[in-house]
Amino acid sequence: MDSIVIALQVIIALGILNVWVVRAGMATTYRGGEAVSLKDEFAAYGLPSWSMGVIGTLKMLCAASLVAGIWVPQLVQPSAALLGMLMLGAFVMHLKVSDPMQRSMPALLMLAGCVTLIAF
Repeated sequence: MDSIVIALQVIIALGILNVWVVRAGMATTYRGGEAVSLKDEFAAYGLPSWSMGVIGTLKMLCAASLVAGIWVPQLVQPSAALLGMLMLGAFVMHLKVSDPMQRSMPALLMLAGCVTLIAF
């Protein structure tokens, strides 16, 4: 079971890094509204410009903590809890702009992964 939990920690962390570092400026089929970048997505949700920095920093810290949690297991549950709340917020934002359910799937899958980590 430990190897499954560790794999999930790494998968979630890499997913966050992919969205916030690798694909931040790229259009994807999962962007909210008509956004073509992460910055556009926050604007589409009607969020203030500073919120992208705060949320991005929190998500990156959670991702790093999930990886560090491989060696310091006490970091996993708090990081997964915070990241889960952020993913719930992402889902709500997709609902706010009336996105099709497909666009919400990454946030929901990350939320499910975080709930799983909290449970174990």
